[in-house]
Amino acid sequence: MTITIAAVSIIAIAGFVWFANRVLPFTVCPICAGVFLTWVWLVGAHIAGYQINLAVPALLMGGTVVGVAYQLEKRFRNISAGRLLLWKILFIPSGFIAAYGILEQAATMFLIAAAFLLLASLLLSDNANKRGEAAGLEKKMEDCC
Repeated sequence: MTITIAAVSIIAIAGFVWFANRVLPFTVCPICAGVFLTWVWLVGAHIAGYQINLAVPALLMGGTVVGVAYQLEKRFRNISAGRLLLWKILFIPSGFIAAYGILEQAATMFLIAAAFLLLASLLLSDNANKRGEAAGLEKKMEDCC
């Protein structure tokens, strides 16, 4: 029954977000919002004491982790293929650990995984690469003259 409720919730939220995108100054992916908000309220209902089959929000959380990785990958288009693969290898399993931490209500596990996700993304992003290149150029200029 939980999966049916989740499917209806995703459709309803996605429809609402699709209409909201017409007036918002920014756009939100309706399906992404539907999936994310559905697992958020399902986990919230579970914490509040309702009988929720946790396999359903777990499936949706996995989809969110992969969806976030896919969206962030677009922003990392200027990094090398090797760095991008390394980032995905680090990001997706760590995202699953963070999601598991939420399901198990293990705040420490979630926070450590979330911090690792942020750190890996910052270090492997193009901006980190540019900072390293800029430092290298500064060093060369100092040595030059």
